[in-house]
Formats: sequence, C-alpha cells, structure tokens
Amino acid sequence: MKTSFDISRNSRDKLLAVLESHSLEQLNKVPAGFSNNLIWNIAHIVVVQQMLVYKLSGLQMQVSDEMVEKYKRGTKPEADVTAAEVEAVKKLLHTTIDTTEKDYNAGLFQEYTEFKTMSGFVIKNAAEAIEFNNYHEGIHTGIIMSIRKFI
Repeated sequence: MKTSFDISRNSRDKLLAVLESHSLEQLNKVPAGFSNNLIWNIAHIVVVQQMLVYKLSGLQMQVSDEMVEKYKRGTKPEADVTAAEVEAVKKLLHTTIDTTEKDYNAGLFQEYTEFKTMSGFVIKNAAEAIEFNNYHEGIHTGIIMSIRKFI
C-alpha cells in the first residue's frame, strides 16, 4: 500500500502546484464546454477520497458534510470559492492522505460497504478504495490539465 499512498502524494503535489500557480479568478472560471472549474475538480478529488475510504468504512470523514454536499459527484460550481476556501483545500490535499495512511497502517479500516463505481468496478474494502482512488484522481487531473488550456 505504500506505493498507492506515494502515488497519491505525488498527484496531490501536482494539484497543489495548480492551486498555487493560478489566480482565484482562474480557479473559479468554468470554460465554455466544461461543467466545472479547477477548484471544483481539486476539491472533488479530496471529497471523493474521503467518501470512498472513510464513509464506506463507516468512519468519520476528515471533511465537513457541507464540503461533501458542495463537491460530491453530480454537483457543479454554484458560486465562486473564496481565497479562504482555496487555502482549506490546499491543506486537505496532504493531511487527508497522511491521516489515511496512518489510519490504514493502524488497522482502523475493518468494515466496508461494497460500492460499484461508475466504471463498473466493485470496491470491496478500504485497500481497494485507496487503490481505485488513484484512478479517479488521474481522471480528474486530466480534466484539470484540459481546463488549464482554456482559462
């Protein structure tokens, strides 16, 4: 599992660089042809990791219910995010992965509610969720790279 966490950290480093190299206006811009923006995709990545690993394990997530409602699958930006919200997402990029690795190594993830992903893969436990999450983050990182070309 160490490799899965290392992959996730590397991905999160790239996402942090996107947040730090774009203005608040750029982060909030939804280009023509897209249904969301840079900050939505990055916050969505954080929320989905928490839902896949913690919520489906019956454990307390490290993100608020409000954040989940704003960035879960099927949502889109309803209003511009603030600089404070961007800072919060920046912090969560790494703290969520660090805590997940610590909790995983401590054996915290004992139960899991199976979940069938949109791609048809059935996740049966937290280890599979952690691995699948890297695939999910890769998809959204590709979308982020595309959006960057249009802002």
